[in-house]
Amino acid sequence: MVGRLGILVLGVVSLGVSVFLTCQSLRFRELAEGITWLADRSFDRPTLVMVGTGAANENPQRLGPVTAVGVANRIVLVDAGRGVAEALRHCSIPVAQPDTVLLTSLRPENVIGLDDLAFTGWNTPRKHALRVLGPPGTRALADAINAGNAPTLDALARARGLDPAGARLDATDITHGFAESSDGFSIRAAAVGNDPVASLAYRFEAGPRAWVVSGVRPDPDRLVELATGATTLVGAGFFARSVDMAIEAGAENADRLRVDARLQLPLEQLAAIATRSGVGTLVVTRLTPPPLFDEQFKTPIRDAFHGNVRIAHECDELAP
Repeated sequence: MVGRLGILVLGVVSLGVSVFLTCQSLRFRELAEGITWLADRSFDRPTLVMVGTGAANENPQRLGPVTAVGVANRIVLVDAGRGVAEALRHCSIPVAQPDTVLLTSLRPENVIGLDDLAFTGWNTPRKHALRVLGPPGTRALADAINAGNAPTLDALARARGLDPAGARLDATDITHGFAESSDGFSIRAAAVGNDPVASLAYRFEAGPRAWVVSGVRPDPDRLVELATGATTLVGAGFFARSVDMAIEAGAENADRLRVDARLQLPLEQLAAIATRSGVGTLVVTRLTPPPLFDEQFKTPIRDAFHGNVRIAHECDELAP
């Protein structure tokens, strides 16, 4: 009897040790994934990566707006929202790999991650300044960031033996009609409004595919002009009904909600733009407010757009 009890106790102890070691192994793997070196991504076909799908408000489940465009070994980012470095790693993209950031506007939620990209990418290390293109004011913003960081970065560069250029931003103001092309991959910018700040949208083309990425509250006619003939449109999703419901429920900040709503483009209008443009796929990101379930956003879209609808989630990848 005692022998059997001893065997049972030994078995329980062995099982406990095994479970403990397994948990430790999984924990170690989880920690390692957060700090280990990442190899540069390479894409067999043009790919959109929805790196950050949130908007201006804080939300740990949806980080600030960042959309990555991957073509072969090149990655271009549209906007640089909060938490961009962590968001890129979560999507298995090395923070130093993107060579260009395209800003849809100088709204704070689009630019707050520029510092993060510059410094964190330098630690990889990035050896050259990060290129940033955006509406008028982009260069002044980048110059201010560079000037504010210069004393600290220069001192760190001397101490670490690194080139300080890798932690800086090389910015250029661009306007409607800007275009560039390299190795069969082209980018074109279009002015899509000034309400309340100057905004750009970007059209990308690679082979037979063309897709457009827009920011918040574009002018519908201008965005239609840019997106006509494209296969995919990526736009900001604002669920206007949520504001109506909050006001109907007696929200204390009703006036503020109405003002903020006027600075957004409702889902129904975004759907109409997609229909007029003739795109086959509409990708909805910058979700305001974040939906409890995808169907919540898809329902008001379907009345005006009958193509493929994708409600973006962090690290979703799709071929445009």
